[in-house]
Amino acid sequence: MSKRWFNEHRADPWRRKARQEGYRARSAYKLKQIQEKFPVLRQGDIVLDVGCAPGGWTQVATEVVGEDGLVIGVDLQSTAPVEGAHLIVGDIRDELVKTTIDDALRGRPINTVISDISPDITGRYDIDQAVSIELVGMVADYTLPILNPGGALIAKVFQGPGLDALIAALKRRFSKVHRFSPVASRNASSEIYIVCRNLKPHHGALKQTVTEEIEGALSKLGILMKEEDDEEIVPPITGFTVHRRTLEEE
Repeated sequence: MSKRWFNEHRADPWRRKARQEGYRARSAYKLKQIQEKFPVLRQGDIVLDVGCAPGGWTQVATEVVGEDGLVIGVDLQSTAPVEGAHLIVGDIRDELVKTTIDDALRGRPINTVISDISPDITGRYDIDQAVSIELVGMVADYTLPILNPGGALIAKVFQGPGLDALIAALKRRFSKVHRFSPVASRNASSEIYIVCRNLKPHHGALKQTVTEEIEGALSKLGILMKEEDDEEIVPPITGFTVHRRTLEEE
């Protein structure tokens, strides 16, 4: 850990503000700023938070939806309880997790999916960025089928190859798709947030998944998502277990 990183981390005003106001992570203010710009979350809504640990976004979402709403958080890691939220430990792709979500919903529709999911940072931006795109594609593919028509999706992604393809795929499924950089994001960060509103009723009739559309677009550009030669599997810090991939030109 470098001295420079430690000093910047300690001096981070958003981190200090989070501690003072009882939020578990500085990222809580990113969702607050997204909500100020695009008031997606509403009182009484049912929200699914994918990759919820340590719970900062879950805290903000429960404040907005109030007692009449519900926030369901899913993560591979255990998350300390958040009042007003139903937290699930597991992989959202697992049938048992899907069943647990259905039980928590009690027949109510999901209004919004939020995801501050991030890859396990390797320090190689090409790998981290590729996995970031892959993660958001998987979040969309596994949550849009249970998202209510007219619903919304908010997700973090790193800028780079595949982002335009991801945006295009989401525009085929939502009426409005915006890119947004919260003030609370670090100046040096390449992250942006994609805010998708008004899920189209007939999105399920599309022949390809979001992930397939991204891979097809990258292939046309001569970019392949290729698994590395080693067999190591490195899980992201939240949300899914994924094989590391690199972007290579043919």
